[in-house]
Amino acid sequence: MTKEFLISVIIYFIYVFLKSGDSMHMLQQNKYNRKKTYLKWIAKNPTKTFKDYSIFFLVLIIFIFFNNLPLLMLCFNFIYLVLIVNLILERKKSQNKLPLKYTARVKRLVFTNTIVILLPIIIMSFFVNETNLVYFYLVLGLIAYLNSIYILIALLINTPVESLVGLYFKQKAIAKIKNMKSLKVIGITGSYGKTSSKNILNDILNIKYNSMPTPKNFNTPFGLMITINNYLDKFTDVFIAEMGACQEGDIKELCDLVHPKYGIITKIGVAHLATFGSRENIQKTKFELIESLPSDGVGILNGDDEWQRSYKIKNNCKIKWIGIDSIDVDIRATNISLSPSGTKFDCYFKGDNKPYPFETRLLGYNNVYNILAGIALGREFGMSIEQLKAGVAKVKPVEHRLELKKNGDITIIDDAYNSNPTGAKMALDVLKLMPGKHIVVTPGMIELGSEEYQKNKEFGNQIAESADEVILVGAEKTKPILEGLKEKGYDENKIHIINDVLKAFPLIQELKENETYVLLENDLPDIFNEKE
Repeated sequence: MTKEFLISVIIYFIYVFLKSGDSMHMLQQNKYNRKKTYLKWIAKNPTKTFKDYSIFFLVLIIFIFFNNLPLLMLCFNFIYLVLIVNLILERKKSQNKLPLKYTARVKRLVFTNTIVILLPIIIMSFFVNETNLVYFYLVLGLIAYLNSIYILIALLINTPVESLVGLYFKQKAIAKIKNMKSLKVIGITGSYGKTSSKNILNDILNIKYNSMPTPKNFNTPFGLMITINNYLDKFTDVFIAEMGACQEGDIKELCDLVHPKYGIITKIGVAHLATFGSRENIQKTKFELIESLPSDGVGILNGDDEWQRSYKIKNNCKIKWIGIDSIDVDIRATNISLSPSGTKFDCYFKGDNKPYPFETRLLGYNNVYNILAGIALGREFGMSIEQLKAGVAKVKPVEHRLELKKNGDITIIDDAYNSNPTGAKMALDVLKLMPGKHIVVTPGMIELGSEEYQKNKEFGNQIAESADEVILVGAEKTKPILEGLKEKGYDENKIHIINDVLKAFPLIQELKENETYVLLENDLPDIFNEKE
């Protein structure tokens, strides 16, 4: 009986192994269940995690009453063979925006998960007989059915190993930073604009220095460790560390790792409000960067941000204020002129009444703030006005952040990365600058906590004043945007609702005119996909 049982579960094992890949994909996007985010995702998406199994359980229940073991084995294998085919076909149809990254951690998780899947099969093989076979199949079916939760066993088993791995890389990174005596370390945080500010600063400083930023959005402890251990070398003059946070203490943890002497806070908003709990907690956490600087350090703050102006800083380091609307700042931009080809502005330095003209290829009002922060630190590093002008002129657009892409008679304004209320408004302002027909494609904004519905409704109000056609991705998620559009009396014939962003592009071809500009505002991770 043992031999027959093991042969009969081969197809079952293949299915559960493949299904575990999907579970790992969601686990990775939910930060490996940090703050129970993965379990919360499962609770919100039961139809995505528990399906395709009702027939299987029905068949097994029937066989409990009609004891026909050969037919039971045949049906068991047939059902899982069908599920394998269905899983493969689903994967071919779907197109993940963020595919599973086979990092060292994921590889360790795959190894442990394989053992966790095989273990009950091996144990059952020693005890299986004609009496209990159907019940063993029920247990295996339950494991497959609960695969999305079952994989947490492997995650739990690996926790001590991951802690040791993290400690090793942390100590290695700390030692390396400590030995680079002349390295200038800059921390950048904020509710949004971190990556743009980091890349702008890097382009400016590279005119004079060998600057190294954290790649992409490597803004977690592991991201910083990877950058330090793999990318920094003896030729690096400046290390720019992007610092992300979703709860109090996150920025302090990153500062304790890299010990920045310089810090920039971009804007304090409502991003991750759900995990922070309040705007005050967000404010306090962002200022962990400034309060971690040494007494001879320099903090760059935004004088137009009330959440930065109102904070009582617990540090006596030097503070440089930048701004556009505020007059009482150290560096100010005026006469800002936006056009499809870029942005021009005059820069004033405190104590100097002379305007210095700057030009950049970047679009958007908020990028002026990011450039001012780069100019402020460049001045602290001894760069001349001409060097700063050259740096600003060579700043490259950041991928998926108001990035222009030409496609025949359609111009895409790609602002697909992590939308927020301020950035979304700025993107719409850019869209309004453009000639021709205006189309907005968006699934809305997320991670705004209790303010999410209202902010998306306001976004709908703003879209109504900027777009000729609107394509909403996800009927459920975009309800507040739809309400905002209707509130402004927007023509409902111009509103198109789809549940798959891939369907937007054929629709754009139908809606386009001779000259069309399409704003892609936000592109939610696969965990927010409403497709079934």
